[in-house]
Amino acid sequence: MLTKCKISVAKTAGFCFGVDNAVKIVYNKLNSRHNVATLGPIIHNPNVVADLEQKGVKAIDITQAQKGQTVVIRSHGVGRKAYDELEKAGAEIVDATCPFVSRIHKLVSSHSKKGGAVLIAGDPAHPEVEGIMGHCEGDVYTFKNEGELECVLKSAAIADKPLLIVSQTTFNKEIFESCEKRARELVPNAQICDTICNATAARQQEARELAKKSDVMIIVGGRHSSNTLKLCDVCGEYCKTVLVETAAELDEGDFAGAEYIGISAGASTPAYIIKEVQQTMSEMTKTTEEEVFNFEEELEKTLKKIHVGQRVEGYIIGIDQNGEVKVDIGTKHTGYIPANELTDDPTLKPEDVVKPGDTVDLIVMKTSDTDGIVTLSKKKVDAAKGFEKIIEAKETDAALTGVVTNVVKGGVLVTAGGVKVFIPASQATARRDDDLNELLKKTVDFKILEVNEGKQRAVGSIRALLKEKRAAAQAAFFENAEVGQTVTGEVKSITDYGVFVDLGGVDGLVRRADLTWKRIKHPSDVVAVGDKVEVTIKDIDKEAGKVSLSMKKDSENPWGLFKSQYEVGQTVNAKIVSITSFGAFAQIIEGVDGLIHISQIANKRVDSVGDILKVGDEVEAKIIEINDEQKRISLSIRALLPEDEEEETEAAEEAANEEA
Repeated sequence: MLTKCKISVAKTAGFCFGVDNAVKIVYNKLNSRHNVATLGPIIHNPNVVADLEQKGVKAIDITQAQKGQTVVIRSHGVGRKAYDELEKAGAEIVDATCPFVSRIHKLVSSHSKKGGAVLIAGDPAHPEVEGIMGHCEGDVYTFKNEGELECVLKSAAIADKPLLIVSQTTFNKEIFESCEKRARELVPNAQICDTICNATAARQQEARELAKKSDVMIIVGGRHSSNTLKLCDVCGEYCKTVLVETAAELDEGDFAGAEYIGISAGASTPAYIIKEVQQTMSEMTKTTEEEVFNFEEELEKTLKKIHVGQRVEGYIIGIDQNGEVKVDIGTKHTGYIPANELTDDPTLKPEDVVKPGDTVDLIVMKTSDTDGIVTLSKKKVDAAKGFEKIIEAKETDAALTGVVTNVVKGGVLVTAGGVKVFIPASQATARRDDDLNELLKKTVDFKILEVNEGKQRAVGSIRALLKEKRAAAQAAFFENAEVGQTVTGEVKSITDYGVFVDLGGVDGLVRRADLTWKRIKHPSDVVAVGDKVEVTIKDIDKEAGKVSLSMKKDSENPWGLFKSQYEVGQTVNAKIVSITSFGAFAQIIEGVDGLIHISQIANKRVDSVGDILKVGDEVEAKIIEINDEQKRISLSIRALLPEDEEEETEAAEEAANEEA
């Protein structure tokens, strides 16, 4: 008797769906027919094969097929020619090819018909790989590891050809992932499909984790079974691993002194053999109660029936290139979540929603016991949960966050927690004339106005929440704002007389004269809608809710610059910027103009300013007065004219006055 130890049996041990389906097909055919054969051993398990032989089922090759004989194609599948030869022999074909293998057949057939090359990760001598190759019409290659893959990819024979890379369903998951990474480096445009059966991947992963904590692993299965041998390889990296086909092969010496023993089995190992091994191990060792594995109970779980509408828990296995998610739902079925059943949020990618290793709630959309495939939906579960939150938000007047997914007639649809909420156009924006398309794919906050539980519909409002936020922001602004305070805002609109700036709940007006010290034709010369600007509060009317603003900065005041550089009596070069009936205004520096009165334009009588000056003229003038209080400057061209000419002009004017 061995030392007391713990024994753990992998829950994923035993028949996968494809093998289970194939074996059942053969036994069912036996009940109604006598001349039944399988094209090669139905599975790689000598016990099952021997039992079938006793019942009259022979394992044959194609040359032995007879007319009228029922020939079952095993789960490994066969090439296209095998079907043709069986039909030619007159045999009745019963196809028990695993649905996951059939999927690979379709992939490679379609790709090779288009002239592409196919690369298969697997053993070229394995019947499954031979069958896959038999569905290829052009170039097809196999590889077992990263090194062999590189040799194929660098081959001139496949240069410039579209590449499809698939794997044997029982291929080592870790090796395929490393090969996939290398392939993407060498041929970025290659189409790579992870076609490893999810049951195989789950079995390998569980065996790996069990081996890490075990002293010895017992692998139960046929010595010619590919997936069984791969289990041995996977576990052998972490602990001593022993392969047995039946309980009779167990040897106490293989696990003497072990404190923890793990048991797993290949996909072609019948449940009764695993149970026998487990019972024999229990008799040979003293197991602790918590480690005793109820295999029958676990097997029953994996074979349980599921139905449309049923809510199940799923373990995310992987995501393919098309966004389809592979899921383990704890049965012999393989679950898939189509990309359009993951989420209603168009801004999210599949990998943003789930990742391998996640456990999620799902609803069964469709089942196929023939293919062993279950189509699932996550978004429907999310919608059911989300609607509960919608109802709660309505009752508590709480705000929700969602993404605008559609602009429809009369409003927009916002998805929040998997539920689509209709927002009428009148409730979608702060202003009725705003373009609804500007909201598309944007994240928004909203409130629920109405809920129809019977129809699972809800109506919401973005505007209601905007109003609340704006009212709160207004109150906060008027409580804290002071005249002279500098604040930052966003230009919301531009008019001829000024600019409205959003200060966060309050719109303030910057009048045209307060925009800049410079001369402008229109406020749009200074700012554009959407600009972030720094403004100074000039005046606040809390009762009316109005705020006057200025964008002028004292440090940029041109009057100060003028005063620092110019004085009365100084001659300046100025540019005529406007003409009036009483004179002309000339720019001395940008932002500072001086008036040349009509009497100071020339040393003679001037009847019309326009006769002497025009806008754009450059003139030389003398500063004759500076009014600092009113910020006015008087200029004179006449003061710079020669004195004699000026005296003659004055004498002529006096004579003219006397005659008058």
